[in-house]
Amino acid sequence: MRIAVLDPRACNPAKCSRECQRFCPPQRMGDEVVIFDKNVKDSQPRVVELLCTGCGICTRKCPFGALRIINLADELDTDTSHRYGPNSFKLFRLPIPAPGAVTGLVGANGTGKSTALKILATQLQPNLGNFDDPPDWAEIIRHYRGSGLQPYFEQASQGDLTVAYKPQNVTAIPEAYHGSVQQLLESTGDSGKITELTKQLELQSILQRDVSVLSGGELQRVAIAAVMARDVDVYLIDEPTSYLDVYQRVRTARAIRSLAQEGKMVISVVHDLAVADYISDYVCIFYGTPGVYGIVSNPHGVREGINIYLNGYLPDSNVRFRNEEIRFETRPPTPEFWTTVELLLEYEAMVKRFEGFTLQVMPGQVHQGEVIGVLGPNGIGKTTFVRLLAQDLEPDEGNLPETDIKVSYKPQYLSSESNETLIEVLQDAGGATVLTSLFKSEVLRPLSLDTLEDRIISELSGGELQRVAIAACLARPADLYLLDEPSAFLDIEQRLATANVIRSIVHGQGKAAFVVEHDMVALSAFADTISVFSGMPGNEGLCQAPIDLRNGMNIFLSAMGVTFRRDHATGRPRVNKEDSRLDREQKQRGEYYYISTETE
Repeated sequence: MRIAVLDPRACNPAKCSRECQRFCPPQRMGDEVVIFDKNVKDSQPRVVELLCTGCGICTRKCPFGALRIINLADELDTDTSHRYGPNSFKLFRLPIPAPGAVTGLVGANGTGKSTALKILATQLQPNLGNFDDPPDWAEIIRHYRGSGLQPYFEQASQGDLTVAYKPQNVTAIPEAYHGSVQQLLESTGDSGKITELTKQLELQSILQRDVSVLSGGELQRVAIAAVMARDVDVYLIDEPTSYLDVYQRVRTARAIRSLAQEGKMVISVVHDLAVADYISDYVCIFYGTPGVYGIVSNPHGVREGINIYLNGYLPDSNVRFRNEEIRFETRPPTPEFWTTVELLLEYEAMVKRFEGFTLQVMPGQVHQGEVIGVLGPNGIGKTTFVRLLAQDLEPDEGNLPETDIKVSYKPQYLSSESNETLIEVLQDAGGATVLTSLFKSEVLRPLSLDTLEDRIISELSGGELQRVAIAACLARPADLYLLDEPSAFLDIEQRLATANVIRSIVHGQGKAAFVVEHDMVALSAFADTISVFSGMPGNEGLCQAPIDLRNGMNIFLSAMGVTFRRDHATGRPRVNKEDSRLDREQKQRGEYYYISTETE
């Protein structure tokens, strides 16, 4: 079976010589494999998949990398759930909701997780691959007979199954609804449940605020509350952690888990592995080629499923979907180690005041080869601290060190207005360095940017733009890198790839970095030390000096009341379920971050 997918954003027939058609062997033998509409000037091609031999010559000859040809096993064709159109994305299989359980969906962006949720929410009717003649509900139900999806679609199609769906893009809410937060919530559920959710998700202070003025994190929590306030059979929640800090992620995860305890069916797409571990009872893995096709695995227990995803091998299907395993460093440097490393920067105590907010910075040291994770709630001053180090802001008390070290800063909010190409933006930042094979192998390839070099910045997605900003920051000649929330909009693999790239540059070249991060697993993957922020969000913040990772995480997690352990197979940090045996034991010993062995 062949899957041919054309990226319409990259395809530019006006600037090529139809290489895909000219060099196709079956086309040259007289078969109409690559077809252009003769009645449309500069039309984009269509590949007839039944006639394609899968040789891949057209993909290599395309000057814009717009065409992908994938060979798959024939038996998968009977598992097709949906296809958007000719030469477009194809989804195989679907996750099956389980009563009284949370099913977590993990996988790379572009492998069909949001598509699966839309189908289960009946916002998108699965066409089983027949986009020219879509089947009706009776045929769809027959297709899934014998599986848990048969009764699900029977009830859903007849209106006997109620579903609440939180979409991925919460920033579109102000366009669809005008009014206060309280009015929005009251229109969705009963007052008793709304009052409980308002406390759980800390929405009391914004109830009278108009939806149009809310931040991304506030919109996210309001959207989750609005969905959870409804009394339905199935809750489908797409990326509930975006824009949220660590505290808010844990509170949200607890709220979502409570739905399963009520006997509801819950499915959630999560890119934060710690949250996926915390809320899920089962995990379905989405794998394939992003933007081309996605395959849904059978459900696995949460620990087994996440470990399978990190290992890149699905034993029950005998499929390897990633060449390398993802492993985690289990022995971070001890405090004594940094006394033997050359000092790069020493900063004194500082104070920065704004109207209604004050940040106090404790004195600290930064060493060569040190990656410092910056951890704390939103509105506590993390970005202010990074901007002080970048000299974008001047302190009101204390002084920045007089030093000749060079600083490279990636801000939290990114601009997509540029009409430059990706490679032009990188060259503006790093000059000829970005064209070297070393930079391509260390940065561009791991961040999956090597195939996007000719793309216009304004046409990039949020995740692509984020990876470009990270690459541009690391391309600049600097001694100290400052990256504010580099994992935003990235999937699990991209977050861990980013962590490896940062560590490689900093450790390999004797640089240093401060990285503001809310994903605890990603932070554990890159941080040598940690700077913990405390205080009262929106009023005052205290930035502690960097300390070793384990002690810093213990301080932070003890304030949250959450414990972590290490998985013995992959070394990844795992969140203990609340009030579990390990949770109680670790809290009693004061070991909130992790224990050395796992007893499961």
